[in-house]
Amino acid sequence: MPVSRSKVAIIGTGNVGSTFAFALMISGLAREIVLIGRDKKRAEGECMDLNHGASFVPPVTIYAAGYEGCAGADVVVITAGARQQPGESRLDLAQRNADIFKDIIPRIAEHAENAILLVVSNPMDVLTYLTIKLSGFSPQSVIGSGTVLDSSRFRFLISQQCQVDPRNVHAYIIGEHGDTELPVLSHANIGGMLFPQYCARCNRRCDYKEEFGRIFEEVKNAAYQVIEAKGATYYGISVALIRIVAAILRDENSVLPISTLLHDYYGIEDVCLGIPAVVNRSGVERVLLLELSPTEQELLRHSARTLKEVIRGINL
Repeated sequence: MPVSRSKVAIIGTGNVGSTFAFALMISGLAREIVLIGRDKKRAEGECMDLNHGASFVPPVTIYAAGYEGCAGADVVVITAGARQQPGESRLDLAQRNADIFKDIIPRIAEHAENAILLVVSNPMDVLTYLTIKLSGFSPQSVIGSGTVLDSSRFRFLISQQCQVDPRNVHAYIIGEHGDTELPVLSHANIGGMLFPQYCARCNRRCDYKEEFGRIFEEVKNAAYQVIEAKGATYYGISVALIRIVAAILRDENSVLPISTLLHDYYGIEDVCLGIPAVVNRSGVERVLLLELSPTEQELLRHSARTLKEVIRGINL
């Protein structure tokens, strides 16, 4: 599909922002990449390092700028914020990063009035909600990275258990990108076969419900394990961001579990959660109403209540 315009602005030049810039350069999705960070020297250094590989990738212009660099951007990817520390939950970051967003979102909105805003910083669902309120943008134009990465982790671990290509595993994690997220077991399948049917024909004869429980716990705790081992997560989320940005720039109408503002979704109102939605050049085209089991519905409502409590506790 043709890319009508292809400028991406990245706010934040820490591990996630710089790794995403590298992945974006290699992908060929953008002809113009601008890095915007509080540490201008760091942003300039990242651009210099990236540009030294220009002869090996599709044509792209990469440079550092202030917030005026957001002008004309198709997508603004927001990775700025305090970093999650070992033992700290994403929700513990809420007030610190809300204070940062109070400063940066109006500055982005001033210059990037026609862009899609893609929020990555944690707690991502809370900050996606705040971005909608602080920017004045339509909810359709503000997307959180949602549970795209969580779902990819889920698919990978299932693929290892079942010994199949992860691209043929179809399973979603929905809700908060964090401790109250939930797996949609009622729809999980391999090649179109729901797991009760698939496992009945598999020679391994494992208890799929027990294995799903183990796998989900590993997915939910994956970020904590990576942070404890290496200090931060950035490779997986960078590839997930490439997938979301591609859906926008290529106008793909792709179904991705991004974080978006919900209205009357199993009674859930006025909160951002990761839910499968159609994503294209206009942002969120529409949200898909999954047929959830009663247990899944209640877990999703619990996730929404948890995030609403955090939002109410933030001093704006």
